[in-house]
Amino acid sequence: MSLAPRRRSILLATASAAVTAAATAPTAASAPAGPRPPRPSGPLVIGHRGAAGWRPEHTAESYIHAVRTGADWIEPDLVPTKDHVLVVRHENEIGGTTDVAARPEFAGRRTTKTVDGKAVTGWFTEDFTLRELRTLRTVERLPLIRNRNTVFDGRGRVLTFQEVVDLARRLSRESGRRIAVFPETKHPTYFRSIGLPLEEELSRVIRRNRLTARDCVVQSFEPSSLRRVAAARLGLPLWQALGTSGGPYGHAVTYRDMMSPAGLREIASYAQWIGPDKSSLVPPNTLLTDAHAAGLKVGAYTFRTENRYLPAAYRRGGAPNDFGDAFAEYAFHYGQGVDAVVTDFPDLAVRAREDLRPRREDRRS
Repeated sequence: MSLAPRRRSILLATASAAVTAAATAPTAASAPAGPRPPRPSGPLVIGHRGAAGWRPEHTAESYIHAVRTGADWIEPDLVPTKDHVLVVRHENEIGGTTDVAARPEFAGRRTTKTVDGKAVTGWFTEDFTLRELRTLRTVERLPLIRNRNTVFDGRGRVLTFQEVVDLARRLSRESGRRIAVFPETKHPTYFRSIGLPLEEELSRVIRRNRLTARDCVVQSFEPSSLRRVAAARLGLPLWQALGTSGGPYGHAVTYRDMMSPAGLREIASYAQWIGPDKSSLVPPNTLLTDAHAAGLKVGAYTFRTENRYLPAAYRRGGAPNDFGDAFAEYAFHYGQGVDAVVTDFPDLAVRAREDLRPRREDRRS
């Protein structure tokens, strides 16, 4: 008998809380004694903006929860401040992810800009110095969908990319696992056009911290941004993100063209990964097989647990915000052979990955 949607949600939330409680027990500042845990057997689990299903995205709470419940990488989206410091926000417009709209001292900063060809109204990181951004507090971006996360509103602040690197290193020591950062350059063509290019500053942070291929993978939807990073000769893997329609801003190529065998071979000339929407990997689509044939690894995005984000076959109950059968969706994509999943619920992705072990052990016996 299947669980009622509300009961399933409670059980999943309780399980996540239990894992976090165990993980947040006092730990030494250095790596624990004894043998280091083995590298994950199966696809990598990437915490999308941390653990955005359980905490407001891109906050220290979100990244910590992601790692302490099993994430292998954590993803910061990068946008610049007015004084050209890379900070971590989903978008440069921060009206929905901070309390800026309630701050009268910044009311005059509200404006409308054209970003990647679209008019956007709100408050923008590039109009604030880092010192000013530090005065803001973070809030849940999807309060009507993830009301449970609003309890954390006002508790976090906007992080710099450097702070996320520092946090990843601390969490690596605590967990005994090498936690990689997975930065995305957001709207790089737009920011270059206003004199705040992302790639040069990103390269400086990477060099200053001596990040290696085990510490950092750089992603972008714009090939020109990745090619600039490649030209910096940082020795890091690059990840070409792929949309479901249209094409990367400022580029003549479409995502459909990029996902063709010829397009994949072109991507393989500068990148090691592709990151398509998970829907692009469902048969009869042959993208996964074609990408592997081109020598590319494949990381699918974005896995979420609410019904509204799941294919119809995995939805449970009638409410769009109830939890569906996320484990079945992970099992399908793991079975297809993806190399990584980008997820708002890394704890559930790790649990689903653990379900693969009996099958692998059966094959060996």
